[in-house]
Amino acid sequence: MKETPKSDAFALEIREEFPTFSIEKKRDSRLQRAIGTFLYLVTLGGQRVYLTRYHTVLFGKLWVPDAWDQMADVDRYILLRHERVHLRQRRRMGDVGMALYYLLPFFPLFLAYGRARIEWEAYEETILATAEELGMPAAEALEDYLVNRYVGPDYGWMWPFPKTIRRWFREALERTRTRVERR
Repeated sequence: MKETPKSDAFALEIREEFPTFSIEKKRDSRLQRAIGTFLYLVTLGGQRVYLTRYHTVLFGKLWVPDAWDQMADVDRYILLRHERVHLRQRRRMGDVGMALYYLLPFFPLFLAYGRARIEWEAYEETILATAEELGMPAAEALEDYLVNRYVGPDYGWMWPFPKTIRRWFREALERTRTRVERR
C-alpha cells in the first residue's frame, strides 16, 4: 500500500482546523494574476515571480505557483507549516485587521513593519520545520535566503535593515535549537 505523502496528510490536518482551506492554483485566478501584475509594476519589476514561485494565503486559501507541482514533499510540508501560521494569524486578526496590519504600519513598501512582524512569526515556524525535517544545518543555511526576502523586492523591501533580520534569525535559530534538543 502506498504511503500518503506527509504534505498531503498535513493539508488534511489544516482542513480539520480550517474547514474552508483549500489549495488553489494562482494561474487559475484572475485576482491572483492581477495581484501579480500589480506587484510587478509597483516593485518596478523586482517581484516578477509572484505567479511562478511564491505561495500566498488569501481568504483562507493557499494559492500556489506553477512550481508547486515540482516541489519535493518535504518542501511542501515545510511550506504548509509556514502557511498554517498565516491562517492562524487571520483567525486571530480577521481579514480586514490582518490586511491593514500587513499593509499599513508603516508603509506598504520599503518599511512595512506589520508585514515584517507577520512574516517573522511564520518564518520562525519555517526554521523550526526545516530543523525538524532536514536538520539544524539546513535551518542554519536559511539565514541569507531569509535576509534577502526581507530586504529585497520579494515582499516589497519590507524591512530594509539586514542587521535586524540577522539578529532576529539568530534568536529564532536559538529558540529552534532549544526546542529540537528537548525532543
